[in-house]
Amino acid sequence: MPRSWGSFLRRLTAALLTPSLLFCAVTAALPLPAAAAEAVVAFPPRSVPDYHHFFLQRPPSCSSAVVNMGAGSGRHLLLLYAAVAVLGQIVDADIVEELDESFKDNRKNSIWLVDFYAPWCAHCRRLEPVWNEVGLEMKRLRSPVKVGKMDATSYTSIASEFGVRGYPTIKLLKNDLAYNYRGPRTRDDIIEFAHRVSGALIRPLPSQQMFEHVKKRHRVLFLYVGGESTLKEKYIEVASELIVYTYFFSASEEVIPEYVTLNEMPAVLVFKDETYFVYDEYEDGDLKSWVNRERFQNYLTVDGFTLYELTDTGKLIVIAVVDGKNATVEHTRLKEAIQEVAKDYRDRFHRRDFQFGHIDGNDYVNNMLMDELNVPTVVAINTSNHQYFLPTRLIESTEDVMQFINDILDGTIEARGGDGILQRLKRVFYDVRTTVVSVFRSSPFLGCFLFGLPLGVISIMCYGIYTADTDVTYTEERIEVSKKETENRDVSDEGNEPEKKEENNENSLVLSDAEQEPKDILEKKND
Repeated sequence: MPRSWGSFLRRLTAALLTPSLLFCAVTAALPLPAAAAEAVVAFPPRSVPDYHHFFLQRPPSCSSAVVNMGAGSGRHLLLLYAAVAVLGQIVDADIVEELDESFKDNRKNSIWLVDFYAPWCAHCRRLEPVWNEVGLEMKRLRSPVKVGKMDATSYTSIASEFGVRGYPTIKLLKNDLAYNYRGPRTRDDIIEFAHRVSGALIRPLPSQQMFEHVKKRHRVLFLYVGGESTLKEKYIEVASELIVYTYFFSASEEVIPEYVTLNEMPAVLVFKDETYFVYDEYEDGDLKSWVNRERFQNYLTVDGFTLYELTDTGKLIVIAVVDGKNATVEHTRLKEAIQEVAKDYRDRFHRRDFQFGHIDGNDYVNNMLMDELNVPTVVAINTSNHQYFLPTRLIESTEDVMQFINDILDGTIEARGGDGILQRLKRVFYDVRTTVVSVFRSSPFLGCFLFGLPLGVISIMCYGIYTADTDVTYTEERIEVSKKETENRDVSDEGNEPEKKEENNENSLVLSDAEQEPKDILEKKND
């Protein structure tokens, strides 16, 4: 039973179309018989349909007919290529299986390399053709690892169970363990990760010839020499966590070449940069920390992923920031100076945890340091406390690089950055600013919508709050004014009471005289 309807439909389409496509491809590649060719050529142009007339013209002679038939053969080859391409797309789509909720119960029967993606994620869309190539190559190599992909937005419970927090997330699922892939998203790197993690945790080396063969294939390899011991248990524990980054091997003392000197047994060694280093518990500390530091070559071509991984080592990284497309003497000389220091002074700086390399462009470094560096230049980054150092003079030779490093060790050059509270606040504002700028650069309309709409809503809310406060203040002021007017009226009424009394007395006198006149008239009449 297929795991999803999408897989079932792809297989059904492949089963139905494969015979037809193969038939068309074979017949298109075959030349037409001579009689049929002459019939086609001699056919009147007006009676030929439009799409035929586009390809065929009535030739004036047999030689031109041969030329036209050559053009027809080219058209046949194009049809052949198209058929093969469509068939290849159908086959490729079936190699990478689309997973659904049944994957949770069936995954333990096999080893799976899964891409957890989101349909709207641009990084996921860029990874899709690479992921199809990974599936095709794993199928060609007959690897036991199955390649699949899952829409993490549709099956959120399964994605959260595997700890998917971003898109795309690549994981190799083996038994009850899930290994995260954190390297470059290229076909070869992903395949190498799948082969390393899906195999044995500790790979034994039975002979010296096998040891030399493995050493040539791997730039960095760790080797445990000896029998059962507490150190081997620690070695196995470290390998179970760091197998995603490097290989771990084991061998007996007889397998080790004569040029390797071991003062005590058992021992853990790392082979890299055409030499080897032996783990010393008293000087190197914890085995896991030592392996995490030693898994890098002394000189690296640094990219964003490598720079991010180096931040966990606690090393002092000396990087030449150059332009990879610029072949001028200024850029190449700076890179060569760092390479010579890494090679010639390897023994001096190895115990002091120095890392050397160069990086193409200053984007990643600027983002880490929250600063704008000129190109070309040299920068030293202390990954233990996130401080960085810039040279005080122009670096042109190996001696200048050595003087720059000695000034750092002596404390002559001032350290910048750090992990203090102010730097953390600066990091927050820097991330916000870079995010906003990147959104507006990539899609101005989307940036206006994402940031303009919330700002518009906030503005309307602030305006509403301000106008509401103004109305309340105006109402309160009117109430106070009315109260004052009422009080003033009461005061004025109290001050005018004596005047009102005098007016009332005068009015009463006037009334009494008016009332007295009719009484006198009546008395005169009676007399």
